[in-house]
Amino acid sequence: MARTWLHLTSSIIVCALICFNFFTVDAKDHHPRPMLLPLQLTSRNHSQQRHLDNIRRHLQQSGLSSSTPNARMRLYDDLLSNGYYTTRLWIGTPPQEFALIVDTGSTVTYVPCSSCAHCGKHQDPRFQPDLSSTYQPVKCNPSCNCDDEQQQCTYDRRYAEMSSSSGVLGEDIVSFGNESELVPQRAVFGCENRETGDLYSQRADGIMGLGRGQLSIVDQLVDKSVIGDSFSLCYGGMDVGGGAMVLGKITPPPEMVFSHSDPFRSPYYNIELKEMHVAGKRLKLPTGVFDGRHGTVLDSGTTYAYFQKDAFVAFRDAILREVHSLKRVRGPDPNYDDICFSGAGRDVSQLSKSFPEVEMVFNNGNKLLLSPENYLFRHTKLIGAYCLGIFANTESTTLLGGIVVRNTLVTYDRDNDRIGFLKTNCSELWRRVKISGAPALAPSVSQSNDTNLEIPPASAPSGSPANVLPGAWHITCILAMFPVFLGFFPCTVL
Repeated sequence: MARTWLHLTSSIIVCALICFNFFTVDAKDHHPRPMLLPLQLTSRNHSQQRHLDNIRRHLQQSGLSSSTPNARMRLYDDLLSNGYYTTRLWIGTPPQEFALIVDTGSTVTYVPCSSCAHCGKHQDPRFQPDLSSTYQPVKCNPSCNCDDEQQQCTYDRRYAEMSSSSGVLGEDIVSFGNESELVPQRAVFGCENRETGDLYSQRADGIMGLGRGQLSIVDQLVDKSVIGDSFSLCYGGMDVGGGAMVLGKITPPPEMVFSHSDPFRSPYYNIELKEMHVAGKRLKLPTGVFDGRHGTVLDSGTTYAYFQKDAFVAFRDAILREVHSLKRVRGPDPNYDDICFSGAGRDVSQLSKSFPEVEMVFNNGNKLLLSPENYLFRHTKLIGAYCLGIFANTESTTLLGGIVVRNTLVTYDRDNDRIGFLKTNCSELWRRVKISGAPALAPSVSQSNDTNLEIPPASAPSGSPANVLPGAWHITCILAMFPVFLGFFPCTVL
């Protein structure tokens, strides 16, 4: 059963060379609850600091070479089966391997420490600092909270449903796998001494924080000028899982649509959603319904999507008007009033015959097409039945989880304060990443075969990574694989 990650913020204490004053609250459960406030507005001082950081990074980026390497990494697991996607990260010398949830809503990367007094049994052994010749503790300083001995900086994250993670901060060599051209880099990360709740029971080892903040792995690499100020995620489709991630810049194809993302509005990644269309008809909604409080937040660690109540009701009713041939059925969990339908068949590629297409329209006029797999999840107890994966939010904030961007390459172009979207086959995308100089791959798998791809979502590689791969790399575009389903034209190489 999938677990939903709702990043709901009230305060965070994360201290290293700096100290953050916001706190992320996650509610991790298979079925959605009314979503609380996702984000807390940061203080003016924090906004000013982010503004200064932005200026500094823009100056750094202007001096970067166009051949700056990327870290390209595989994604594993499945969004609705596991509640998250993971990647593999290696820490220390020699490298110790970990399966980490990729999370744009978190700013800290952390793994269980060998000294942990209360950590669960996870996918891999705990990190052992004593076995790494390159490990160094982040020493206590005026800018951080310290342990009881006043020797080492600490972090502390607590979550709404009483889950928590706390420990000390250390620095070590972080490696990104033998298919990444980015050489291993020193980075600060959390070494857990205690975890509770779902963090204790989950299979994944920990979190890879991709959010905005100086402890974020992205910010650390950008500050070292080893990657461009951008990263991309591509989640596999329904029943397939897997995907790809890139830390660093890629060249977006012309077909990628962008929305402005305001880094000063909140520490999370937001987009400017203006309106939505269902089956070509605009939802009749109050102006600014998607701009309430903290706007529309895009969060890779959240499973489903959560709309302000008026928007949810309008969306639900529009879907109900378009599915005359389907039968309403009870959801898989009697504790929740899920909106589910039977009669659509098992073939995901045929869902567009039973369910309408949906469009998200941004403030700049750009449109993102959502296929049925971007707002439905498969019923776990009835074959050929599906349920809405969009729910009502008691707050005015709109939260878009991973379901909305399945089979969509999402580029978080932080350098230009924008987020880009490109519909594609994310499970195939990894196979279509090529080293420059290698022959280009022609599209070979149609979208109709998407459900037959033999990619074990939960399997992940083992072993230590090589330090570097030569050559620049690109993603070959595979839009030609979706000419009917997406209505896009084939594009050029990224």
